[in-house]
Amino acid sequence: MPITFKSKHSPNILMLEAVALELIKKTGHSGTVPGSLAADDIPAALERLRASIARAEAHAADQNAERDDEREGGPAVSLAHRALPLIEMLETALAEADYVIWDR
Repeated sequence: MPITFKSKHSPNILMLEAVALELIKKTGHSGTVPGSLAADDIPAALERLRASIARAEAHAADQNAERDDEREGGPAVSLAHRALPLIEMLETALAEADYVIWDR
């Protein structure tokens, strides 16, 4: 089931539940749906999300160095790439002192 992220100053973002929940948890939130981040909570959430993605990317790079780069169906979409729209929404909400909510 998809999860939709919403903020007044950004277009809605629709993500598959598994990816959305992983990203929500990486912000430090419990992962409950529906949920929200208040404007005051966004700086820390962004920091945690970016740090967690950097660690995941470093781990993936180590794993990929040990494997054959040829994968059936082409390369996988990285978590950093999937997180980019949410990061941009959080940055915009931070700049506008706004909140971000999500729901099914």
